[in-house]
Amino acid sequence: MTRLRWGLLGTARINRSVIPVLQSTPRNALVVVASRASDRAREYAAQWNIPRSVAPYEALLADPDVDAVYVSLPNSLHADWTVRALEAGKHVLCEKPLALAPADIERIAATADRTGKVAAEAFMYRHHPLTLTAESLVKEGHLGALRLIRGAFTFHLSRDADIRFDPALGGGSLWDVGCYPVSYACLFAGAAPIEVFGWEELSPSGVDVAFSGMLRFKDGLMAQFDCGFRTAFRAEMELVGTDATLRIDRAFKGGPQSRLLMTRGDDTTDVPFDPQPSYIGEIDDFTAAALDGRRPRVPLSESWRTVDVICELYRAARKAR
Repeated sequence: MTRLRWGLLGTARINRSVIPVLQSTPRNALVVVASRASDRAREYAAQWNIPRSVAPYEALLADPDVDAVYVSLPNSLHADWTVRALEAGKHVLCEKPLALAPADIERIAATADRTGKVAAEAFMYRHHPLTLTAESLVKEGHLGALRLIRGAFTFHLSRDADIRFDPALGGGSLWDVGCYPVSYACLFAGAAPIEVFGWEELSPSGVDVAFSGMLRFKDGLMAQFDCGFRTAFRAEMELVGTDATLRIDRAFKGGPQSRLLMTRGDDTTDVPFDPQPSYIGEIDDFTAAALDGRRPRVPLSESWRTVDVICELYRAARKAR
């Protein structure tokens, strides 16, 4: 097999970032989109120049001309449809969060092992040169010993009917955007925290519309973050070492406004990085895993760690409340 033939499971907004990459890279081909309703699937296929459409979702899993499935359904459906796609013999790239409980990550991993198919979580920022450059700077010792990580991902969500306010669909700001600074902190710590604490502000529907958390790691490294749907847009990380500080602006979607700023004493310098289009690295990594057998950059063990920490943060916040 020289090309990976993709099907889209769902018509979510995030698809518009992935579709151009699947349609323009030589080792991938976007062949079909699935929706619950055939009319919606046909309209979406025509809008995005996708050759075929099917309905319902099960029809995509039964399609012999599909090798890989991109899952962009609501959070609460991620684990079950990832398992079903794997069992149907498809590789699966699923939007974050891959699941809402560690046990579901374990179920996905067991199914991937049994079927011999690749399952990976679509944390796009993990593949971008913005993050890879930050990793290199830390590993090469430019910051000294890392002592503090700070992060934020917030925006103002004004649509009251948005699915992110629905607890039955895995709503809440920590699952939606807080997963980014949590994942980022654990990545640079190289481990899960040994202690967490959290505070949350709840919506009338019972999901968190704002969350603030603290993580303590075994070596004394601390992390602080906040996320939410009630304040202006912020997407940033800061890595504080004994010798220097690295600030990452627009940290979770590398683009023209993203910057790496290193401060040492009174001097702050811009650190250059490859301005690669945002989703190419993620798709290239998954394609190499599916076609060449390479280990995905985001293994399921990392996904398990992120989900486990988020669940612990929720428990800590509800205990405090």
